[in-house]
Amino acid sequence: MTPFLASLLAAERARQRRRLVRAALFAALVAAASVLLLGLSGWFITAAAAAGAGGPIVARAFNYMLPSATIRLLAIVRTGARYGERLASHDAALGALARIRPALFRAIAAAPVTRALSFATGEATARMVQDVDTIETRFVRLSAPWSAVAALGSGVGLTLLGGGAAALATALCLGLLLVAAGLLARRLEAPGRAVQRATGALKEEFAALAEAMAELRCFGLEGWAADRIETRSRALADAQRAQARAHGWFELLHALALGIAATAALLLSAQAGAAIAALAALAAAMTVDGAAPLLRSLAQRGSLREAEARLEALLDTALPAERRATPMSDAPTIELLHPLSCHLAPGMRVALVGPSGIGKTTLVETLLGLREARPGQIRLDGVDVATLPAETLRRCFAWLPQDAMLLSGTVRDNLLLSRPDADDTALWHALHDAVLDERVRALPQGLDSWIGENGARLSGGERRRLALARAYLAEAPWLLLDEPTEGLDRATEDHVINRMTSRLAATGQGLLLVSHRPRPTATCERLLRLDLARGPTAQPGVAA
Repeated sequence: MTPFLASLLAAERARQRRRLVRAALFAALVAAASVLLLGLSGWFITAAAAAGAGGPIVARAFNYMLPSATIRLLAIVRTGARYGERLASHDAALGALARIRPALFRAIAAAPVTRALSFATGEATARMVQDVDTIETRFVRLSAPWSAVAALGSGVGLTLLGGGAAALATALCLGLLLVAAGLLARRLEAPGRAVQRATGALKEEFAALAEAMAELRCFGLEGWAADRIETRSRALADAQRAQARAHGWFELLHALALGIAATAALLLSAQAGAAIAALAALAAAMTVDGAAPLLRSLAQRGSLREAEARLEALLDTALPAERRATPMSDAPTIELLHPLSCHLAPGMRVALVGPSGIGKTTLVETLLGLREARPGQIRLDGVDVATLPAETLRRCFAWLPQDAMLLSGTVRDNLLLSRPDADDTALWHALHDAVLDERVRALPQGLDSWIGENGARLSGGERRRLALARAYLAEAPWLLLDEPTEGLDRATEDHVINRMTSRLAATGQGLLLVSHRPRPTATCERLLRLDLARGPTAQPGVAA
């Protein structure tokens, strides 16, 4: 287990200590009450039968009120304790998971981008949901050992009434059961791991195909996609059948141990009389049964370990070495040293141009800390970007990515991502500068209109302009815009460029623009050209 995951789980166990202790006490009470209840019930039924067989005088002399009242009390205690144990253990587990997921997400977000980008969205989602859910077992089952200990203590105490040999046989059966279950868990760990992997693979496959649903319909590939889902489903079903067989061995082992313990206690305490022998037999059976939660935990070991391994794959490089925060000026200068060599003063408007695939977007993402910067590649206010924490970099830049994603939410939700404290006036101003304000005003709820999954209710150009408005809202000294007018008609593009120019003049922000279109680049005072044949060059631009 990675140090981060181990420390995270340890911290949550410490935070949930009070609830876990309460769950352990309730679990112990359930086990003890169950052993006492069944043992006393066996004695009572047998003794009552013997009294009845002894005739009316013996029957009248038999005190059935006290044991029957005790049996009812134990039943009530067991029911209440079982409810309390489940409530406390699940409360602890859910409380822990509520903090584990955000902590894991923050760790993944802090990982080097090359690592984060190696996982598909569906895969990361499956691990964050499915695998973290499996770790819930770790918390819910923490009370299982206490249940077994309480069952052993109360069981041995009752079977001692039938003699030391019966008590020893009961303890021995329980001990051998746990040893055998531990060995079996090691041998049958693979099926649990396989189920965890197959479940994740099915979720990942479904998520990937769902994202491409429109294309699948366009090319008539629904059947092909369904076949892929069916293949994953069959693999999961096969893994689940293997896991069910593995769990069956645990059930068989448990049943055999229970039967042997009850039989041994009955035979070894027979000399104490039928009633005591019945008490010992049933108490021995419930002592072994008290280990059931621990057996279930062992049976799920494979799934739990696979879940931890899958999370470790996300987290093994999720915590890079901390970098010391460096103060930046309100308008930092940018020095590009490689592949370009130029100095960008605050407030400049610069176009980064060149053929597709030459590295323009990569350069922008490096500025943002979304890609690992090489030492000596870029400086910000004279400080090597490779030494700066991502938080420092992202305070300096507002970004419109080439493939901007939108939240499945409202217009307001998407805008507030870049500036959570923005008021409606600022939101409308940003929408106006992105030439989207009239469209949003026409929506049924305006800013609070739902736009669907990744803005599905908007056109491609409208989604682009909403992402541009989001970038405008961020109060950063530099704008990094990657193809801001892609997909727009000429008239709309002119409006967007004119308003962008006016906004830059008003705010004094600098602009680093990536575009293949002549109209946006014409607004820039300098062109930085990346060319495979001639290498990077810098030249004056033509300002609009």
